Amino acid sequence: GGSQEAVGDTVPAASQDGAAPAGQTAVPRGGAKEVPLPCPSDAEEKQPSEAGGSLEGPPVPSLAAGALGLAAECPQRRSPGREEEEEDFYCVKWIRWKGERTPVITQSQNGPCPLLAIMNILFLQWKASRVKLPPQKEVITAEELMAHLGDCLLVTQPREPSEGLQLNFQQNINDAMMVLPKLSTGLDVNVRFTGVSDFEYTPECIIFDLLNVPLYHGWLVDPQTPEVVQAVGKLSYNQLVEKIITCKHSSDSSLVSEGLVAEQFLESTASQLTFHGLCELAAAVREGELSVFFRNNHFSTMTKHKGHLYLLVTDQGFLHEEGVVWESLHTVDGDSCFCDTDFHLSHAPGKEGPTAATPEQSQVDQDYMMALSLQQQQGQDPSALSDLELARQLQQEEYQQQQPQQPTPHHPQ
Repeated sequence: GGSQEAVGDTVPAASQDGAAPAGQTAVPRGGAKEVPLPCPSDAEEKQPSEAGGSLEGPPVPSLAAGALGLAAECPQRRSPGREEEEEDFYCVKWIRWKGERTPVITQSQNGPCPLLAIMNILFLQWKASRVKLPPQKEVITAEELMAHLGDCLLVTQPREPSEGLQLNFQQNINDAMMVLPKLSTGLDVNVRFTGVSDFEYTPECIIFDLLNVPLYHGWLVDPQTPEVVQAVGKLSYNQLVEKIITCKHSSDSSLVSEGLVAEQFLESTASQLTFHGLCELAAAVREGELSVFFRNNHFSTMTKHKGHLYLLVTDQGFLHEEGVVWESLHTVDGDSCFCDTDFHLSHAPGKEGPTAATPEQSQVDQDYMMALSLQQQQGQDPSALSDLELARQLQQEEYQQQQPQQPTPHHPQ
């Protein structure tokens, strides 16, 4: 989910023998079928340059952790033996959106954020999509979300009775239904560095096309760096990685140099959002448009309000924080602020839930509200930790500042 990255359990992302993991870019993309990468652990996502696979020399960032022929965020961890028996459940957060009580599907540590990002758009634009939930709905399963999404796909049928259009629609629906299960396990997308809407076309794109949901990224080459423009060209991420590997073993010194420039670009932009990309995003996204933003294996619901970009807060830790609905996207370093449903800066604590909070939950709630103010003051990257951990860390730092003479403070568990 977007900039609200969550800390998940560690998952193997690379083989131990130094070879590139299955599903990586070892296979050329010229029609070869991609296998989704395993979901990266949080540590790998934060240190992409450590996962270099079989490359020699300085490893290319994100080959295992941030590869874009990728699996987008794994579902909640489960015991392998029980995987077929259990369902994923997601808490529903109700907000006021354009005068209506509207559901937002939240996720805990790791969730199928492609599915959630798309479904939250459909819920937010319920007047057009006609997707609504019962007003008392508090929990929803992935299967229910899939059913709603399938219904939305079916109503995109063209009104014209043309046989050609109908056949084309039926083929698109068949393709979409084949891709649908991937939304809760992993979605393959492959960016191009030339534009915020530039992706290599894969079968997964059909769902975005049928639902008329724009898909954006912000990983662009700065046109004012001609040597990087030359090295990267119009290649997709996977093609660029292949080029780097090829150039490393070339006897042509100019190719070796070009490969190093491309590799340095990937290393220096491992956050997958550049300043030029952010500027292009702000120009490309239409005012009030609801879209999906892709970055670092996450898909987030994004909108634009009064010229500024915002990502929908879907971290389950903010389930009862009514004043925390949007998070600003205005810097490449993760510095952001939270806003309410009307895009006003969030200061006041959210209302208490219907049930009495435990002492531990009360402490966590206090940590949340401290995080809302301290996060902006200290300029920390909220994507580096889950919101729960960020809140606890900031609360501890504030406590230490207030108690400089005390030994290591004790915090209630």
